[in-house]
Amino acid sequence: MTISVILILAIQVVIGQVQPPFDIQGHRGARGLLPENSTAGFLLAVDLGVTTLEIDVVVSGDSTVVVSHEPWMSETICSDATGRAITDGRSHNIFRLSYEAVAQYDCGSRGHPDFPRQEKRPAVKPRLVDVINAVEKYTAEHGIEPLQYNIEIKSRPEWDSVFTPAPPVFAQLVHDAVVATGIMDRVTVQSFDIRSLQAAHRTRARWKLALLVASETDLASILARLGFTPEVYSPNFRLVDESTVRAAHARGMRIVPWTVNEVSDMKRLKALGVDGLITDYPDLARTVSDP
Repeated sequence: MTISVILILAIQVVIGQVQPPFDIQGHRGARGLLPENSTAGFLLAVDLGVTTLEIDVVVSGDSTVVVSHEPWMSETICSDATGRAITDGRSHNIFRLSYEAVAQYDCGSRGHPDFPRQEKRPAVKPRLVDVINAVEKYTAEHGIEPLQYNIEIKSRPEWDSVFTPAPPVFAQLVHDAVVATGIMDRVTVQSFDIRSLQAAHRTRARWKLALLVASETDLASILARLGFTPEVYSPNFRLVDESTVRAAHARGMRIVPWTVNEVSDMKRLKALGVDGLITDYPDLARTVSDP
C-alpha cells in the first residue's frame, strides 16, 4: 500500500467515510486460554488476531509499572518463590515489593478455576515496558500490523499510598513507561477511577482515554463528574442496549463493552452497533468480527 493511499484512507476515517475496524481487545491478553497478564498470553492474543491488548497495571515499591490486575498477589492464581500457594494476597503487597521480588512469584502454574480452557504454565508478572517491547518485536518479526494498547490504571481512593501511588504519580509513571517504548500514538488509558483519568488527561499526552463503568447508567452524570469527554466509553456489557450505544455515539465516543465471553452476547452487541468488545476469548471474538 502506497503512502498516498494510506493518507487517503486516514482522511476518509476522519471524515466518516471509512469506519475503523471492529476492535477486538484481548482481556488481560487471552485470559481464557493462557495465564492472565502474562507475556505469553499477550503474544497468543496477537496470534489470534486481536486489534488491541488490554493490560492492567499497578506499581511496585521501586516505582516500576507492573502488569497485574490486583496490586497484590492473588490468592486464586499466585504462588510464592517456594511454590507455596498464596493464602493472604494483601500481605503480598506489590507496592511494598521491589520488582526483583515481584518476579519471584508464579501466577500461572496453578491455573484459574473459572477458566477451564486456560493452560497452566509458569508466569511471572512482567513489567509494562517488557510486554510492549516483546509485542512490538513479535509483530515486526511476523509481519503483523502494529497493535493498539489499552492500559488500565488500577486505582481506588482507599488504595492511595497503601497499595498504589496517588493518581497523579501513577499516571506519570505510566506515561513515562509508554514514552520509553515509543508507542504513545497507539495507547488508550482506561480506569474506573475518575481521578486517574483526570490525572492522565492533565498530562496532555497524545494517548486516548477510556471511561470504565461497572454499574452506573447515567452517562451525563458520569461525564459531568469527569469534567471532559473521553474518546471511549467502556461499560459492563450487561448495561448496553440501543440507547446506550446511541448516547455514546452522540457524544462522539466509541463504545467498547467489557468483558464479553459468550458468542451470543458478542453477536447481540455487534448488532447494536458497538465499536468493539473486550474478551477473555479472542478466538471466539474473531469469529464474530470477521466479515
